Amino acid sequence: MSFAVAIVGRPNVGKSTLFNRLVGKKIAIVHDQPGVTRDRRRHDARLFDLEFEVIDTAGLEEGKAETLPGRMREQTLVAVEEADMVLFLIDAKWGLTSDDKTFADILRRANKPVVLVANKSEARNSDSGYYESYRLGLGDPVPISAEHGEGMTDLRQAIVDAVGEDVAYAEGGQTVEARVNVTVHDDEFEDDDFEPEYDDTKPMQIAIVGRPNAGKSTLINQMIGQERLLTGPEAGITRDSISVDWEWEGRKIRLFDTAGMRRKSKVQEKLEKMSVGDSLRAIRFAEVVVVVFDATISFEKQDLQIVDLIAREGRAPVIAFNKWDLVENRQEVLADLREKTTRLLPQIRGVRAVPVSGQTGVGVDKLMREIVETHKVWNKRISTARLNRWLEMVVAHHPPPAVRGRRLKLKYMTQAKTRPPGFVISCTRPDAVPDSYQRYLVNALREDFAIPGVPVRMMLRASENPFASRAKRKH
Repeated sequence: MSFAVAIVGRPNVGKSTLFNRLVGKKIAIVHDQPGVTRDRRRHDARLFDLEFEVIDTAGLEEGKAETLPGRMREQTLVAVEEADMVLFLIDAKWGLTSDDKTFADILRRANKPVVLVANKSEARNSDSGYYESYRLGLGDPVPISAEHGEGMTDLRQAIVDAVGEDVAYAEGGQTVEARVNVTVHDDEFEDDDFEPEYDDTKPMQIAIVGRPNAGKSTLINQMIGQERLLTGPEAGITRDSISVDWEWEGRKIRLFDTAGMRRKSKVQEKLEKMSVGDSLRAIRFAEVVVVVFDATISFEKQDLQIVDLIAREGRAPVIAFNKWDLVENRQEVLADLREKTTRLLPQIRGVRAVPVSGQTGVGVDKLMREIVETHKVWNKRISTARLNRWLEMVVAHHPPPAVRGRRLKLKYMTQAKTRPPGFVISCTRPDAVPDSYQRYLVNALREDFAIPGVPVRMMLRASENPFASRAKRKH
C-alpha cells in the first residue's frame, strides 16, 4: 500500500469501529467494555478513492511497563512508529480527559502527521466535546460518526492534507489481500488422471489455536523473531484474531493468533463469546491449524475437542506440545504424548505432533517443516486410474458384507476434491454399507496412499441405472 495509518486513542472511543468502517467488514471485535482491543491489527483499507493500510491499536492507558496496560501502550507506540500518519480519536460525547491530554503530548513528540478525530459527533451534546478538543493543540478536529459512517468525506480530505497528495495517490504494490488470494481454491481439475506437483511458492495461511495461556502469542513472536503480539502470565490476553504476515524460507506465510478457547459451558460473558467466534472464523479461513497444547498439562478434554472441531471443519491440524523447556524426563514424556495422540485422536490418524518452546525457540523450525508436509498432504490429488486399481485390490482382500443376503458392490472410485481430500465411490445400496467398512476403506486409503494426519472425506452414492428411464416410460 502507498501509506499506513494508525488509529489511536484512549479506551472505548471507537477505534475498532472506525477500523471496521475503513476495512469494509467487521474484523475487529467491538464491545461497550473498554480495553477490548489489546494487540495491534493491520489490514488493507479504502476510503473512497484512497487506498492505504490501517492499524488498529489498544486503548492508550497509563500504567507501569510490566503491567498489562503498560505492555498494551508499548504495542500502540510501536504502531505509531510504524505508521506514516496517525488518527487520534477522542469521544466528542464524553469530552476531553486527562488521558487525552497526556497522549496528545506523546503524539506531538512522535513527530508524525496527526489528524484529530472527534468521534460520536452524531450524539446530542457532542458540540461541547468537539470545541473542547481544540485545546489539545492538534489543529481542527474532524467530526465523524464511525458507527453510522458520517463525516467520512471530511476525514478523507484530512488524511490527504496530512500525508500530501503525492503520498496519498502514490501507486502501491500488490495489496496484502491480493497476495493471499493468489492461493488456488479451485479444487476441480479437468483431467482426473492429473496429479499436480505441490507448489511450495504459494502463500500459506496458518491459524494458531488452543486453550487460554497455552503460549500461542509467545510462539508466534518466536516464529517471526519480534515482540509483535502482546504476551504475559495473565490468561486470556488475546481477544481478537490477529493476522501477522511473515516469510519462512522465501515463502509468504500469514499467521493468525487467536483467543484461547475454553469449554462452552464456561464461556458466559458476551465478550468472550465474541472472541471465541472470532477464533472459529480464523480456523475456517486458515489452511493449516496449529493446536498448541501445554506439554505440562496436555490432553485435557478441551484440547481433544479443539482438534476434533478442526477435523470437522476440514482444516489440516498440527499439534505443538508447547512449554517443552519446562518438561523433565523428556523422552519418557514424549513417548507418552505420542501414544495418547494415536489413541485419543483416531479420526485423524497420523496427525503430526512436535515438542516446541515458544520461550526459547526449540523445535520451531521442525514445526514449520511438519506444517508444510501436512499442507502437502491436504492438497494431495490421486488419479482415478490408481484409485480404481486400489479399490479392486482392497475389495478383493476384504469384500463388503452381504446385507439381507445380497452382496454389496463397489464399482467405481474417484477423487472429487482436495483441501481436504474427498473421494466418491459409486456402489449399490450406499445406505446399506456399514460404518465399520467405510472406516476400513478410509484407513486403508490413508496407509496405501500416504494421507496421514488430515481429514479424509468419503461419500458413497448409488450408481446410475441406464435402464431406469425406459422403465419409467413403460409405466
